[in-house]
Amino acid sequence: MSRKLAVLGLLLTGFFIQTNNIWAVENTSCSRDALQKVTDSYISALKKGDSSLMPIASGAKYIENRKPVAFKSGIWQGPVVVDFYRSFIDTEACETYTEVISATGEHPYVIGTRIKISDDKVTEVEALVTDKDDWLFNAANYLKYSPKEKWDILLPEMRSSRETLIRVANAYFDVFKDFSTANDVPWNIPCARLEGGIYTNPDDKPDASCTGGPPLEGSVEIANRRFIVDVDMGTVIGLADFGARDGWPDSHIFRVENGKVRYVHTLTVCPNGCELPAPKPSPKK
Repeated sequence: MSRKLAVLGLLLTGFFIQTNNIWAVENTSCSRDALQKVTDSYISALKKGDSSLMPIASGAKYIENRKPVAFKSGIWQGPVVVDFYRSFIDTEACETYTEVISATGEHPYVIGTRIKISDDKVTEVEALVTDKDDWLFNAANYLKYSPKEKWDILLPEMRSSRETLIRVANAYFDVFKDFSTANDVPWNIPCARLEGGIYTNPDDKPDASCTGGPPLEGSVEIANRRFIVDVDMGTVIGLADFGARDGWPDSHIFRVENGKVRYVHTLTVCPNGCELPAPKPSPKK
């Protein structure tokens, strides 16, 4: 009996070792380094206008401004000048998000791209491609201000949990519907917003606030919220529809340091023009 138990123990030990090894192999594709390599391949492909330079899985999807299209369509019809980019890595969701600024090419763009990876292969690419017809678009300003900001890996003591980062993003989005919740957002001083190309702290003032220009006094729904989280970078990206379901395709990037919002970057696509809905009248007292 003892020999049988010993053999069984060895078999079980081997099983758990094998299982753990399998688990490790399956998750290496979601390591920070592996996801960064795939993201770098996206930038190389974008520069050459050739999506096949990415490790694309069979049946992979490409979505541009919320519409499924072929990989050879949309932004992939030719090379894109990449003046600057910054990537964020979500190892838990096995996704990345990259802010791409193309300001000096023949057709300026600012692009926000989510990439889904499985087994080191790209299974889905979703891009918000903004240009001159979109909300406050100014690629030259985006290039002027975004690279100057500090978006490095945070020290562990400066980081927030995944849940906290998502809660911060939701609190910000909630203000658009209910302005009375504005104090729920943990604002930092200084803080700066880069919205389409308009920058709230061009003079780099140490006391700059992000609370100026309240968002429509609580008149707009931010629907279909999805999040990509890079805990190491203190960053959460919120993808949503601005103005209720099927509203404007929108992304907000939040940099959170010591639990407070330091930077906000916004891209919003206006498929049918950028006229905002009128703010709702204040309730009568």
